[in-house]
Amino acid sequence: METRRDNTGNRRGRRSREEILETASRLMAERGFAATTLSDLSRESGLPRSAVYHHFRSKAGLLSAVMEHGAYAFFEHMARAQAHPPREGSARERLRWYLQRTGDVFLAHPDFLRLHLILVMNAEVAEAAEAAEVNRIIERVRRDGRAHMNHMIADSFAEYGPEVARTVADRLDYFAIAGFDGAFVAWQADPSRSMAEAMDLLTDAVATLGESIAVRLRS
Repeated sequence: METRRDNTGNRRGRRSREEILETASRLMAERGFAATTLSDLSRESGLPRSAVYHHFRSKAGLLSAVMEHGAYAFFEHMARAQAHPPREGSARERLRWYLQRTGDVFLAHPDFLRLHLILVMNAEVAEAAEAAEVNRIIERVRRDGRAHMNHMIADSFAEYGPEVARTVADRLDYFAIAGFDGAFVAWQADPSRSMAEAMDLLTDAVATLGESIAVRLRS
């Protein structure tokens, strides 16, 4: 019986932690870190403020957990969406396949990227004791995101050979990330704008530059 009670308590603890994470992710993405209070979290999640301290020790500790959780979930969704890339077609067609699915993932899970961009552009946790940990997570997300974009571009240009494909990706991954961030911000400002159309335009821009670089390298 003791084991059963312990297991039940553990399940309830995990469930309350997940509920706090989900609520905090949504509220912080809507309002920012500073404007999200523990009272808001308690009211929206239906859990006492003491539960936040129990699981995360502080509000900044909660932010660290939100970013860690969001990053893991986001890249899991991305991996599933792009599990079977096309092996035929032109570099432009393959890149379009990748970017359209990337856009779909962001549309389905916008809170994580919204909060991430808020934190990148706002130093509102600079005084927090956990600021170094939050910044570490932000830097890792940017690094992992750029590595993923690099892979998408290199795989799209595989027909040009591994060395050329790698060079094209290394030269254009930052540009492509900037274009994607801009498309997401534009969609947030005006949800009537089509993310699919933005991905088509980004595809054409990156593919045109990539084709030009590839031709110069091969000649």
